[in-house]
Amino acid sequence: MAFLSSGPYGREGGLFRALRSAAVREWDAYCWHPFVQGLADGSLPLQAFRHYLVQDYLFLVQFARAQALAVVKAESLEAMRAKGAVVQAILAETKLHLVYCAEWGLDEAAVLAEPEAPETVCYTRWVMDQGYRGDILDLEVALAPCTIGYGEVAARIEAHPARRRDGNPYENWIVQYASAEYQAVARGAAERLDRLGETHGGAARLAPLTRLFAEASRLEAEFWQMGLNAARNEAP
Repeated sequence: MAFLSSGPYGREGGLFRALRSAAVREWDAYCWHPFVQGLADGSLPLQAFRHYLVQDYLFLVQFARAQALAVVKAESLEAMRAKGAVVQAILAETKLHLVYCAEWGLDEAAVLAEPEAPETVCYTRWVMDQGYRGDILDLEVALAPCTIGYGEVAARIEAHPARRRDGNPYENWIVQYASAEYQAVARGAAERLDRLGETHGGAARLAPLTRLFAEASRLEAEFWQMGLNAARNEAP
């Protein structure tokens, strides 16, 4: 499937493309999951998306913690400043996310009171565990499928022949991640991974890093599936 003009991400011969190629089965299962296909053509059950939205808020809270850990693990003062800015951006995004939830009829108090789903706990705590056990490269690889993957998800949706725009209830979500601003974030994350690959022995560590990348991609796919499962369980 073709990409937007801004993709694919990373540079030829860089770590990100090596990981994406080595874990292409898990990556494709995540980036073109049935949930994503339903976003593209508007056929995704509304309840699936509502459940996803609530859990995505809870995910963002833990994602901010993981990015804060990256400040601790960062390789330089410059990197610490950059990762600190990422943490602040995610915390600001949590407020915007609650506003978006309200547009979907999800009360803020109800969202805040919702417990984390097992898939949310499994994914976010796994990422933190990789960060605690490894170095900054391990942590960034574990984080990459989220940051870069959402850029590619949007790129695939935009390139899909059945892409629906008019009347698609998920249009605002798609546009957000297909935007030039978010695509730049995704490219920046891939470029950072490529730089860390050069400075932290990425080539020699490709096998274990691929396992990390593949597992993170699998957990992302499970996060999509969680939404579909919730809709099926609530169907009359």
